[in-house]
Amino acid sequence: MVKLPESLRRVTDEFAPAFTKPTHARWCLLVVATILTVGSRTISNVLRTLGRFAPGHASSYHRVLSRAPFWRWRAAKILARLVIEAFCPDGVIHLAGDDTVDEHPGDHVYGKGCHRDAVRSSHTFTAWRWGHKWVVLAILVSVPWSARRWALPVLVALYQPKKENLKAGRRHKTPATLMRQMLAVLIRWFPDRTFVFSGDGGFATHELARFAQRHRARLTLVSRFYPDANLYAAPPKPRGTRNGRPRIKGRKLASPAAVVKRTKKRKRLTVAWYGGGERRVEVVTGIGHWYQSGAGLVEVRWVFVHDLTGTHRDDYFFTTDIALSPKQIIETFTGRWSIETMFQEMRAYVGLETTRGRTRSTILRAAPMLFGLYTLIVLLYARLPSRWQKSPALLWQGKPTVTFSDVITRVRRWLWAEWVLETACPREPFSKLSTRFQSTVLHALASAA
Repeated sequence: MVKLPESLRRVTDEFAPAFTKPTHARWCLLVVATILTVGSRTISNVLRTLGRFAPGHASSYHRVLSRAPFWRWRAAKILARLVIEAFCPDGVIHLAGDDTVDEHPGDHVYGKGCHRDAVRSSHTFTAWRWGHKWVVLAILVSVPWSARRWALPVLVALYQPKKENLKAGRRHKTPATLMRQMLAVLIRWFPDRTFVFSGDGGFATHELARFAQRHRARLTLVSRFYPDANLYAAPPKPRGTRNGRPRIKGRKLASPAAVVKRTKKRKRLTVAWYGGGERRVEVVTGIGHWYQSGAGLVEVRWVFVHDLTGTHRDDYFFTTDIALSPKQIIETFTGRWSIETMFQEMRAYVGLETTRGRTRSTILRAAPMLFGLYTLIVLLYARLPSRWQKSPALLWQGKPTVTFSDVITRVRRWLWAEWVLETACPREPFSKLSTRFQSTVLHALASAA
């Protein structure tokens, strides 16, 4: 532990308040081992990577994910603070939220259910997977090595099927409810910051819109909208002293689809699109109060988007901040695509679907730790010396910028050279090898896949 690189220890030491001292030491070694491991991220496999670098019995490392003292909310707050200090020191903080299904084999696994797989499903076909559905809240950050924003997960919650909640006597929480709770925690942690949250259609709920309206000085919601949404004018002010129940809504407004149908002249814009490119679109916009029976009104601005290239279907978006322009609304929503990229990279490079825990505590720790590890790897890369940031990486035709495969490869090369080889054997024999051969050895050890 003492011989870990200084820049790594500065990051891991920040998390000391979330653990007891013995657990923190084992957690630090597991973090390093998980970064270095290629393949499944089970405790047994990452301990094989460490070998004699992991003192003590193997069961003590298994207990980090099962019974060891660990304050998850405290660790999440530290991680969010590190991300904001490193990439969002001022200005508005952009957030993205979504859920993903983590396939998990086994008959007796806590929290497991049959969920719709958004990646494999389409408008005409629904694919189902058995596993865990994780609701993830990520901070969208601008990094100096990439043109697009990166989604760094900071809060993760497990969605459990309604049938399982009823059987256990728990109140059922939808993904939108879990996201609302995580947003409430985040804005309470950072009372001096403002946030813009963008979510897919699953988070286009009246409940989440009402929450954003209640905290409109701190939080703005952008999501997909419904063509047939119930929109009304604001309720009229009561007149005179006549008794009776005041009106809760004004006159009925035309639905977004009806407004679009009768609008002949549409405004044309060039907007930032999914994946970092640009797209010419036609838009129609309007303002109204979204009504739900028993829940009241939420003032929203909606935008209809027609892709002029014809490759993307027509779509409707909305925001709880009516001062946003249609261009800002569209670019805020399309900017959330980075979270989908993060999910794919989690499976390809961080081993999201390779854990094998079954008990409640292990399930609730393993996957959230892997999501946090993704963010931690990006934070470590941002602190690497320039010579390691520019070390050789995987290249292919048309690759424009640094990807996460480059990031994890370069962090691994740095750890192998500055910690493993430096500690396990005298430095001189390895340094006597030719530069090209050293690079070949490190490339084989630090493969991204």
